[in-house]
Amino acid sequence: MRAGSIFLMHELPSPHVATDKELSDFLENVERRAFKHAVYAVRKDEAALDIVQDAMIKLAEKYGDKPAAELPMLFQRILQNTILDFFRREKVRNTWVTLFSAMRGNTEEGEDFDPLEHYESRDDSQATESSADKVERMQVLGLIEEEVQKLPARQREAFLMRYWEDMDVTETAIAMGCSEGSVKTHCSRATHALAASLRAKGIRL
Repeated sequence: MRAGSIFLMHELPSPHVATDKELSDFLENVERRAFKHAVYAVRKDEAALDIVQDAMIKLAEKYGDKPAAELPMLFQRILQNTILDFFRREKVRNTWVTLFSAMRGNTEEGEDFDPLEHYESRDDSQATESSADKVERMQVLGLIEEEVQKLPARQREAFLMRYWEDMDVTETAIAMGCSEGSVKTHCSRATHALAASLRAKGIRL
């Protein structure tokens, strides 16, 4: 009886895996609805298009071997997470600009000084932003991201954990295997180095 039960279990058909055509058809059918959803969420056509394309690529790369019936639920989850990632990146990038703006002309802090603990984002920074200001801000953000990649490894690691991953000092210290004071030192050095690089390029935030 037991052997027969095991045999029957092995004979059960496996779930139908989506074919390439089924995956392609699903993405084609869902693209327009997903774009409308993303536009409603982020209010920017270009950003919404990027979000949808990213979500579609992630679905194809990570879940292309899933049953066709599971694709709608998986895609909606991926789309929501991609939208949340967009807002998170926008918040972090705006924090970077605010951070460097607040540091202007301020060079007396010690190396255990963590700027994020002392500077708050300006909630109205984008509310009154003109089109020209927005373009300039995006250019500055691009330069900041380029300069971040040039930082020494430990400074870059601390900076990204604090200002990109939104981890606090204690969490960052545990992840890096160092003291909280070291985290603050790395962050302070990184922030000052980035501010100096921007000044060298003639950028005054």
